[in-house]
Amino acid sequence: MTEKALDIGFIQRVLFIILAIAASLLIFKLLSLWLLIFGAIVIATVLRALAEPLIKYTPLNDTLAILTVLVAVLALISLTFFLFGYELVAQTQNLTKQIPVAWAALQVRLQQLGLNDEVQKQMATVGQQASGLASKLPLIAGSIFSALANLLVATIAGIILAIDPGKYRDGVVFLFADDHKEKVRDAMNVAGRALRLWFIGQFISMVLVGTLTGFGLWFLHVPSALALGMVSGLAQFVPIVGPVVSAGPGLLLAAVSGWQTFLWALVIYVGVSQMESNFITPAVQRQIASIPVIITLFAVVGFAGLLGTMGVLFAMPLTVIIYTLVRKLYDGEDVTQGKGKGPARSLLKPKAAKAD
Repeated sequence: MTEKALDIGFIQRVLFIILAIAASLLIFKLLSLWLLIFGAIVIATVLRALAEPLIKYTPLNDTLAILTVLVAVLALISLTFFLFGYELVAQTQNLTKQIPVAWAALQVRLQQLGLNDEVQKQMATVGQQASGLASKLPLIAGSIFSALANLLVATIAGIILAIDPGKYRDGVVFLFADDHKEKVRDAMNVAGRALRLWFIGQFISMVLVGTLTGFGLWFLHVPSALALGMVSGLAQFVPIVGPVVSAGPGLLLAAVSGWQTFLWALVIYVGVSQMESNFITPAVQRQIASIPVIITLFAVVGFAGLLGTMGVLFAMPLTVIIYTLVRKLYDGEDVTQGKGKGPARSLLKPKAAKAD
């Protein structure tokens, strides 16, 4: 009997290990699906955050409020492109033409300064690698088309999710044991609120950084200042890495105009970056505890290696959710109240709590 019991216990453990490995492989194979689901959650978070004032202060129900916000967002985007689209497209096209010319001019200037041949060789190698990207344009175009298709699917799913997030949250909570349901529900509420607050703060930060950078480069008469400002603003979505990479084209174009312009442009990029990290971000995200810089850095690198380009874009939203869940589930700490003055209603609270 003992040997038979041992055999059965051994078989059960082996089967459990096999199932765990199979589940891990399935999760890894479906990474693109999980990323698509997370994209829908991100879109739902943004739409729900914008619709909450309408739900709370107007007679509109959840569905009409979400659809109203969606129409307003599309109208705002259309108006922005109508007012600035032509100039922005023109400057972006000029930027793509000016960067290779500026790179060649910079090499000439460096050669006039008497740089050694090894430095010139390394810079030429970098230039050849950059120009080699042109041969990959069809592959890049295919990736962009695939990304747009995924964005459409995520948008539709995000709209459905935003209309009644509590329903889908409770569906996830149902998978857990009764003893843990309330704890998981509370943690998901906090994670939803943290993501919403982070997005609001990040959007304000992106707008301010893009505006300040574009205006500063325009004042220095750097070509395509509007496009460079837009690039700097969008790059704020990827912390640490994004601002550094986005400064490259602006500094390159400024260097062609002379070293004095280059130094002033460097001052603008560094100054705006310091203003963002020390004043803008703390001011607009004062209701959410900040994530340590080292975690942010490793998150960007880790998700980039795991998920590629999309991992870089979603690195911070994923980190916000994971960090919030860990702090709530293991420490019982609500990071959204780390700097606030009291609790606020979460994105994922059920409808019955709307009157809070």
